[in-house]
Amino acid sequence: MQRSINVVGKRRKWAGVAAMVFAAVVALCSDLSVRAQLFPNHFDPNARDGVAEIEKVAAIRFLTTPDFPPLNYRSATGELVGFHIDLARAICEVLEAACTIQSWPWEQAPDALLDNQGDALIAGLAITPETGMRFDFSQIYLMFPGRFVLQNKDKQEFDPKALQGKVISVRGGSGHDVFATRYLEGVQLARFQTELEALQAVEEGGAYAYFGDAMRASFWLNENPDCCSFAKETYFRPDLFGEGLAIAFPAEQNLVRRAVNAALVQLKRDGTLDELYLRWFPVGFY
Repeated sequence: MQRSINVVGKRRKWAGVAAMVFAAVVALCSDLSVRAQLFPNHFDPNARDGVAEIEKVAAIRFLTTPDFPPLNYRSATGELVGFHIDLARAICEVLEAACTIQSWPWEQAPDALLDNQGDALIAGLAITPETGMRFDFSQIYLMFPGRFVLQNKDKQEFDPKALQGKVISVRGGSGHDVFATRYLEGVQLARFQTELEALQAVEEGGAYAYFGDAMRASFWLNENPDCCSFAKETYFRPDLFGEGLAIAFPAEQNLVRRAVNAALVQLKRDGTLDELYLRWFPVGFY
């Protein structure tokens, strides 16, 4: 099974790096939140699933995994924490439903959901034709845009239409590589094995800018604010960058799914989704 982010193959390496910095990042969140942007509304609040028989959902058993910071992971004390953990609890609060959150290894979590070990999987399961045959999904609540990263000194003059002849670093073989190959005419693409190497090329001056997954880049920018920052432009291409994050349910478990969708709409309306985003992503990737 794949995770929603298109760099799923690197998730364990990134998880180890990210887990070391998130405790400090979250502690500084109140000071850094001004650097983040509220994320857009990715679902239609007028959709039919926005109206649900909420009172019939007495409890929700969420399944998650412990290895996907800052979405769902274990803190230094062993506690399950992350954006997804807070979101699951907020959903239950809106629904006035009893809430349990159980951690499973990633390789076992989807099958555990189908084996009735839980009602919903909130762990970044990718939305693909394969998973669509086995699961239903909530509305998408978080997407992963592509963005440019460049040195701070170049930010003001950056023009995405004037990159001819410049070196742009990407993770080779990624959807962002495909995007850059198709649309960044006249650039010199420098392909690297990992996002980290591609970002370091910008820091070291070997590339003018990096183009890639904005959420992953935000982790790196947390640690390198004096070096680099995002360019203004944000690019959404679900076909190349991934559909985004949604909660998975066993197929045809419509009551819980409709209730969760209604809760997501409410959490967006009352600002809770934005608050959680600011809490867990101090350097906003939108």
